[in-house]
Amino acid sequence: MRKVDFIHKLAELDRKGIYVLAKRDIERLFPNEDAKALEKSLQRLVADRLLLRVAKGIYLNPYASSRNSWAIEEIAKALRPDSFSYVSLESILSEYGVISQIPISRITIMTTGAKGVFETPFGTIEFTHTKRSPEKLISRTIHDKRRPLRIASKKAAVQDLYRVGRNTNMIDEEELEEEFEP
Repeated sequence: MRKVDFIHKLAELDRKGIYVLAKRDIERLFPNEDAKALEKSLQRLVADRLLLRVAKGIYLNPYASSRNSWAIEEIAKALRPDSFSYVSLESILSEYGVISQIPISRITIMTTGAKGVFETPFGTIEFTHTKRSPEKLISRTIHDKRRPLRIASKKAAVQDLYRVGRNTNMIDEEELEEEFEP
Protein backbone atom coordinates (compact mmCIF):
# COMPACT_ATOMS: atom_id res chain seq x y z
CA MET A 1 0.00 0.00 0.00
CA ARG A 2 1.30 3.39 -0.90
CA LYS A 3 1.38 5.92 1.92
CA VAL A 4 -0.29 8.58 -0.24
CA ASP A 5 -3.20 6.21 -1.03
CA PHE A 6 -3.65 5.52 2.66
CA ILE A 7 -3.61 9.23 3.53
CA HIS A 8 -6.34 9.85 0.92
CA LYS A 9 -8.45 7.02 2.40
CA LEU A 10 -8.02 8.44 5.91
CA ALA A 11 -9.12 11.88 4.70
CA GLU A 12 -12.17 10.39 2.99
CA LEU A 13 -13.13 8.48 6.14
CA ASP A 14 -12.55 11.58 8.29
CA ARG A 15 -15.04 13.51 6.15
CA LYS A 16 -17.57 10.77 7.00
CA GLY A 17 -16.80 11.09 10.72
CA ILE A 18 -14.77 7.87 10.92
CA TYR A 19 -11.47 8.10 12.76
CA VAL A 20 -11.21 4.74 14.56
CA LEU A 21 -10.39 1.77 12.36
CA ALA A 22 -10.04 -1.91 13.07
CA LYS A 23 -7.47 -3.87 11.12
CA ARG A 24 -10.37 -5.65 9.37
CA ASP A 25 -11.61 -2.24 8.14
CA ILE A 26 -8.20 -1.43 6.71
CA GLU A 27 -8.11 -4.86 5.04
CA ARG A 28 -11.41 -3.98 3.32
CA LEU A 29 -9.97 -0.66 2.16
CA PHE A 30 -7.04 -2.46 0.53
CA PRO A 31 -8.40 -5.88 -0.52
CA ASN A 32 -5.45 -6.61 -2.84
CA GLU A 33 -2.88 -6.21 -0.08
CA ASP A 34 -1.60 -9.53 1.23
CA ALA A 35 -1.57 -10.13 5.01
CA LYS A 36 2.19 -9.75 5.55
CA ALA A 37 2.43 -6.63 3.40
CA LEU A 38 -0.54 -5.09 5.23
CA GLU A 39 1.07 -5.81 8.59
CA LYS A 40 4.32 -4.15 7.49
CA SER A 41 2.38 -1.17 6.10
CA LEU A 42 0.53 -0.75 9.41
CA GLN A 43 3.81 -0.87 11.32
CA ARG A 44 5.26 1.82 9.03
CA LEU A 45 2.14 4.00 9.34
CA VAL A 46 2.31 3.78 13.14
CA ALA A 47 6.06 4.52 13.11
CA ASP A 48 5.41 7.52 10.84
CA ARG A 49 2.64 8.65 13.23
CA LEU A 50 -0.03 8.57 10.54
CA LEU A 51 -1.91 6.07 12.69
CA LEU A 52 -2.04 5.56 16.44
CA ARG A 53 -2.34 1.95 17.62
CA VAL A 54 -4.82 2.17 20.51
CA ALA A 55 -5.39 -1.57 21.15
CA LYS A 56 -4.55 -4.82 19.44
CA GLY A 57 -5.92 -4.53 15.91
CA ILE A 58 -7.47 -1.07 16.55
CA TYR A 59 -6.07 2.18 15.14
CA LEU A 60 -6.97 5.85 15.38
CA ASN A 61 -6.33 8.64 12.89
CA PRO A 62 -4.53 11.19 15.12
CA TYR A 63 -5.12 14.00 12.61
CA ALA A 64 -8.84 13.49 12.12
CA SER A 65 -10.84 16.68 12.38
CA SER A 66 -13.94 14.58 13.13
CA ARG A 67 -12.41 13.24 16.36
CA ASN A 68 -14.48 14.22 19.37
CA SER A 69 -14.59 13.64 23.12
CA TRP A 70 -16.12 10.18 22.67
CA ALA A 71 -13.00 8.52 21.21
CA ILE A 72 -12.88 5.92 24.00
CA GLU A 73 -16.45 4.83 23.16
CA GLU A 74 -15.52 4.60 19.46
CA ILE A 75 -12.59 2.38 20.42
CA ALA A 76 -14.89 0.22 22.56
CA LYS A 77 -17.28 -0.17 19.61
CA ALA A 78 -14.39 -1.28 17.42
CA LEU A 79 -13.25 -3.79 20.05
CA ARG A 80 -16.70 -5.45 20.23
CA PRO A 81 -18.17 -4.91 16.73
CA ASP A 82 -20.53 -7.89 16.78
CA SER A 83 -21.82 -7.36 20.32
CA PHE A 84 -24.41 -5.14 21.92
CA SER A 85 -22.48 -2.84 24.26
CA TYR A 86 -23.56 0.10 26.39
CA VAL A 87 -22.04 2.40 29.02
CA SER A 88 -23.18 1.34 32.49
CA LEU A 89 -21.99 0.58 36.02
CA GLU A 90 -19.74 3.16 37.69
CA SER A 91 -19.20 5.28 34.57
CA ILE A 92 -22.83 6.14 33.89
CA LEU A 93 -23.84 6.15 37.57
CA SER A 94 -21.20 8.82 38.12
CA GLU A 95 -22.67 10.85 35.23
CA TYR A 96 -26.13 10.49 36.79
CA GLY A 97 -24.79 11.58 40.19
CA VAL A 98 -25.80 8.29 41.85
CA ILE A 99 -22.23 7.71 42.98
CA SER A 100 -19.95 10.54 44.01
CA GLN A 101 -16.72 9.02 42.73
CA ILE A 102 -15.75 9.87 39.18
CA PRO A 103 -13.94 7.09 37.33
CA ILE A 104 -10.78 8.78 36.07
CA SER A 105 -9.58 7.51 32.70
CA ARG A 106 -11.76 4.38 32.91
CA ILE A 107 -15.03 3.51 31.21
CA THR A 108 -17.24 0.63 32.33
CA ILE A 109 -19.26 -1.07 29.62
CA MET A 110 -21.76 -3.92 29.67
CA THR A 111 -21.59 -6.16 26.60
CA THR A 112 -23.10 -9.29 25.14
CA GLY A 113 -19.54 -10.07 24.01
CA ALA A 114 -16.58 -11.28 26.01
CA LYS A 115 -15.50 -9.58 29.22
CA GLY A 116 -12.11 -7.94 29.19
CA VAL A 117 -9.98 -4.95 30.13
CA PHE A 118 -8.10 -2.90 27.54
CA GLU A 119 -5.52 -0.21 28.27
CA THR A 120 -5.61 2.50 25.61
CA PRO A 121 -3.99 5.95 25.29
CA PHE A 122 -7.47 7.36 26.02
CA GLY A 123 -8.05 5.36 29.21
CA THR A 124 -9.00 1.88 30.33
CA ILE A 125 -12.00 0.15 28.79
CA GLU A 126 -13.61 -2.47 31.02
CA PHE A 127 -16.13 -4.81 29.41
CA THR A 128 -18.45 -6.81 31.68
CA HIS A 129 -20.46 -9.58 30.06
CA THR A 130 -24.26 -9.69 30.30
CA LYS A 131 -26.45 -12.63 29.31
CA ARG A 132 -29.44 -10.41 28.59
CA SER A 133 -30.61 -10.42 24.98
CA PRO A 134 -30.02 -7.35 22.80
CA GLU A 135 -33.82 -6.97 22.54
CA LYS A 136 -34.09 -6.67 26.33
CA LEU A 137 -31.12 -4.36 26.49
CA ILE A 138 -32.65 -1.91 24.01
CA SER A 139 -35.47 -1.20 26.47
CA ARG A 140 -32.99 -0.70 29.34
CA THR A 141 -30.76 1.74 27.47
CA ILE A 142 -30.95 5.21 25.98
CA HIS A 143 -29.70 6.36 22.59
CA ASP A 144 -27.94 9.72 22.77
CA LYS A 145 -27.20 10.92 19.20
CA ARG A 146 -23.98 12.56 20.33
CA ARG A 147 -22.48 9.35 21.73
CA PRO A 148 -21.22 6.28 19.87
CA LEU A 149 -22.60 3.85 22.48
CA ARG A 150 -26.00 3.61 24.09
CA ILE A 151 -26.13 4.36 27.83
CA ALA A 152 -27.93 2.50 30.58
CA SER A 153 -30.94 4.13 32.16
CA LYS A 154 -30.31 5.04 35.79
CA LYS A 155 -32.41 2.08 36.98
CA ALA A 156 -30.67 -0.36 34.62
CA ALA A 157 -27.21 0.86 35.67
CA VAL A 158 -28.04 0.33 39.35
CA GLN A 159 -29.39 -3.15 38.57
CA ASP A 160 -26.23 -3.91 36.59
CA LEU A 161 -24.05 -2.80 39.50
CA TYR A 162 -25.96 -4.99 41.96
CA ARG A 163 -25.88 -7.88 39.50
CA VAL A 164 -22.08 -7.77 39.14
CA GLY A 165 -21.84 -7.28 42.91
CA ARG A 166 -19.29 -4.56 43.28
CA ASN A 167 -19.07 -1.00 44.60
CA THR A 168 -22.71 -1.03 45.72
CA ASN A 169 -21.57 0.82 48.85
CA MET A 170 -20.84 3.87 46.66
CA ILE A 171 -24.51 4.36 45.73
CA ASP A 172 -26.15 7.51 47.08
CA GLU A 173 -29.43 6.01 48.33
CA GLU A 174 -31.07 9.45 48.61
CA GLU A 175 -30.46 10.03 44.91
CA LEU A 176 -32.12 6.70 44.13
CA GLU A 177 -35.10 7.34 46.42
CA GLU A 178 -35.88 10.55 44.53
CA GLU A 179 -35.77 8.66 41.23
CA PHE A 180 -37.80 5.60 42.22
CA GLU A 181 -40.46 6.99 44.57
CA PRO A 182 -43.98 5.64 43.83
